[in-house]
Amino acid sequence: MPVQPYVAFDRSDPEDADQLAEQLRFWRRSISKHKWSALSLAFAISLLTMLVVYAIQPTYLSTVTLMLESNKSKVVSIEEVYSAMSSSREYYQTQVEILKSDELARRIVARMNLVNHPALDPRQQQADGWSLKKLIPASWLAEEKPDRFSPENLQVAVLALFKSGLSVELVRNSQLIKISYESHDKAFAANAANWVADGFIESDMDARLAMTQKAGAWLTERMGGLRKKLEESEHALQQFRERERIIDAKGVAQSGASKQLEELSGGLVAARQKRAEAAAAYQQVQSAKQSRLDIESIPAIQKNPIYIQLKSTESAAEGRLADASKKYGPDHLKRQTADVELRAAQENTRHQIDTIISSITKEYELARAQELAVERALAQSKGDILGMNRKEYELGVLEREVASNKSLYEMFTTRMKETNVAGDLQSPIARVIDPAVISHSTYRPQKTRIVGIAAAVGLMLGVMLALLLEYLDNTVKNAEDVDVKLRQSMLGQLPRLKGKLAVGDLQLAFIKDKDHGFSEEIRSIRTAVMLSSIDDPHKVLLVTSSIPGEGKTSVATNLALALGQVRKVCLIDADMRRPSVAKVLGVDASTKGLSHLVSGSDPAERCIHFNQELGIHVIPSGVVPPNPLELLSSVRFAEAMKSLEENFDVVIIDSPPIQMVSDPLLLSQFAHSVIYVVKADSTPYQVVLGGISRLQQANAHILGVVINQIDRERADRYYGYGKYSSYGYGKKYGYRTGYSSSPA
Repeated sequence: MPVQPYVAFDRSDPEDADQLAEQLRFWRRSISKHKWSALSLAFAISLLTMLVVYAIQPTYLSTVTLMLESNKSKVVSIEEVYSAMSSSREYYQTQVEILKSDELARRIVARMNLVNHPALDPRQQQADGWSLKKLIPASWLAEEKPDRFSPENLQVAVLALFKSGLSVELVRNSQLIKISYESHDKAFAANAANWVADGFIESDMDARLAMTQKAGAWLTERMGGLRKKLEESEHALQQFRERERIIDAKGVAQSGASKQLEELSGGLVAARQKRAEAAAAYQQVQSAKQSRLDIESIPAIQKNPIYIQLKSTESAAEGRLADASKKYGPDHLKRQTADVELRAAQENTRHQIDTIISSITKEYELARAQELAVERALAQSKGDILGMNRKEYELGVLEREVASNKSLYEMFTTRMKETNVAGDLQSPIARVIDPAVISHSTYRPQKTRIVGIAAAVGLMLGVMLALLLEYLDNTVKNAEDVDVKLRQSMLGQLPRLKGKLAVGDLQLAFIKDKDHGFSEEIRSIRTAVMLSSIDDPHKVLLVTSSIPGEGKTSVATNLALALGQVRKVCLIDADMRRPSVAKVLGVDASTKGLSHLVSGSDPAERCIHFNQELGIHVIPSGVVPPNPLELLSSVRFAEAMKSLEENFDVVIIDSPPIQMVSDPLLLSQFAHSVIYVVKADSTPYQVVLGGISRLQQANAHILGVVINQIDRERADRYYGYGKYSSYGYGKKYGYRTGYSSSPA
């Protein structure tokens, strides 16, 4: 049966343990039931994958390993000109992008004449055009374009094809770069990887050589201008010194005016700092006065030594007053003395606070006046030294210009000499560690792995399909389905009898079943019926089903035979549309029956037939009326049922399927209980619920459900009924496990 999706279970909880066990049983049952379908799906997917994989043209991969030289000496040290080496990750990533650049690929294609190589020439690969369509515009391969293989288009196509097989990978935390090339031609894959490595090294050396030569020419051109500029700057410096009569620049810097300026600047800083401290204390006092806060909380007051001493005296007086209050009354001399001392101490503290506030105000005003005086003196000193500063500034500018021109000239002279020999000192940017070799193993596709993965995926899909099919199976299969889906009691489970039986043998299997398994199940149903009505016997039993072919007539007939062994039983064929009891019991079709009894055309003695061999009374349907419902709803039918109930211990009515006609609803009004027959693995439980709901709406008492035509071997294999089902005891007590089968 379908179960809830998997959730976490607590094994210590019995309910969770049972739920987990049921979940596992459902999975095992589903997989076992549909295992061949799952295996077939897995085999089909594996076979299809194998056909596709082995039809793909194999691809080979070759790899060359390069090591970038990050510590080589610089030929020319001007980094803006010679692209200096760096050990940063950005540098290595830049080299990776250069290896994948179009310029390097174009250089290799031209050098190795790959336009005519069979592995890249699209003119030689028209049969394998599916790969070209991904890289070459469709318009280039169109038949109507006569220039689809023009030199320009051919060059672009070959370049795109060459780059499509190239991959460059930077080895983490190292200076190594792996250059890989994949191609259907194993030799071309190895050669192409080596070509890229060699081309990268040669391209870098050519570029640096060209830049070195260009830098040498530029240095030579600039030398003349730099020499002339240096001479002009030195001449201007000498003229300025002579005009201003400056002998030593340090003498100007150390003049008395400079010393005075430095002293005044230092004094101004000190005055401003002192004024800022006094202003902070003053501002705190003013803020406390304006906001009416506690003056004593101001840090300047709290840090005053006299205030601290007075507060200590005040605290001591408070302590003495507290002690006197505990020992003496308010009029005692010692207490009054302590109180006077406390008030005196508090008064002294207030006077000291006022004194401190007054001193703070005076200190602030004095600091402000000192600051203004220093500022005026500093301004006057600045005016005196301003003229000297201008001369010193002009002198410094001229000296720096001379030094700069001289340094640049000397550097250019040195670099020009180095550049002259740069061509003989070229070192490669990288070197090959492991050259690419021809690979004899296929890189792609990995056939065995792909087929194995496909088989595993197919098997998983098969298992999921098995679970889905079992989950979507809405038929009634076992007692658990009756309890959970139908919410009814289980009366019995009748096995499907194997082999061909004669007409009527299935309906009489209770006495003709040589294996006794079917008979024992009928006896179990008989026992369930009798035990359910010990105090209030169910004299009239109605047997019905949802749809035709579920075996209700077989159940009614065999149950009548079983009850006939212990009770006086009358079996009524009330299925007026498709009567079958008469044929089963070997009674002539023209025999008088229910229709004659209800219509009054014949007496009950001629309509009720006793079968001596079977030991039961039978009322066949008789002549089928045009409208059976009118016959069953008549007063005479009610009187006939009352008479039968008085003359028989048990009356069993075989009714039509409830989902086909409404006859069972009417017949249920005369029955004490209803036995509902359901065909195993066939009837959807929603249909059964619909029929049960109709009976319940008609106030019919449903005694229970009988599951018919259960495949014993299939049930044992999928649901484990060999251990638990009522008919599974056949193995234990020596009955044969095989049963005859035909639709019941």
